[in-house]
Amino acid sequence: MTLHRAIETVLASTGHAMTTMEIAEHVNANELYRKRDGSPVTPFQIHGRTRQYPELFTRDGSTVALTRWDASTTRVFAPEYSPRLPMQQQPRDVPGQIEPADIESSLLDVSGFRPAGAIDPEVPDRPGLYAIRVRSRTALPDPFQGIAEARDSDLIYVGIASKSLSRRFLGKELRARGHGTFFRSIGAVLGFRPVPGSLIGKANRRNYTFSPEDNRAIIDWINSNLLVNWVDFFGAHAVEEAALLRKHTPLLNLQGNPAALPQLKALRTECVRVAHTLVSS
Repeated sequence: MTLHRAIETVLASTGHAMTTMEIAEHVNANELYRKRDGSPVTPFQIHGRTRQYPELFTRDGSTVALTRWDASTTRVFAPEYSPRLPMQQQPRDVPGQIEPADIESSLLDVSGFRPAGAIDPEVPDRPGLYAIRVRSRTALPDPFQGIAEARDSDLIYVGIASKSLSRRFLGKELRARGHGTFFRSIGAVLGFRPVPGSLIGKANRRNYTFSPEDNRAIIDWINSNLLVNWVDFFGAHAVEEAALLRKHTPLLNLQGNPAALPQLKALRTECVRVAHTLVSS
């Protein structure tokens, strides 16, 4: 089956418009189309293929529908296709996992947050979403304390761990084992700067890091001042994260946040500049 026929089959089976992310999940879960390299179909490929067939597909942003649909369209399953739900909607027996409809309420339930310094043995090696709150807004330096007060929110970050909460959320974001977006942001907000010139000659020209001593100081601050929660599940993490960012506008999220702070962007830009600047002795 070609990819555009696989997309058509999925849409016909569900009977309603779907996002490119949802279509990709259905195509992969039901093995309707196999790429030569064996890798999964991506939403970007769904986007590109549906653009090539306007006679088959109507698009509205990332949402795709069948051109032939009209107001009388009813849900009809293609005879050769008995759909399985994508992974996030299939029954699961892994302890701690959560149904998609409960993700937001469980992730942001205040009673579920725990001190960042007391979670290391508990964070699972499974994909999911994580949320970070500050114990007291007074722990944040200006102007971030004032902005948090004005927003009346303690939520400062929401993120995706597409493969492992243990490696991404715990290791990179809270313990500086790798390149964590949140860790770099909170370090900059707290006044730390990378080692001058540390990015010179590096392939990635923006993933600055702090010195080992500064890393320890940032981790100590995280453990003393932050509360965290997570939910582990398999599925459309980007879709769920995007909805949370639009609704809750966490203080230190930049990408996808309609209320992204220019002050944070400026601090991160300054850190990149320092990491590309040698200091003469």
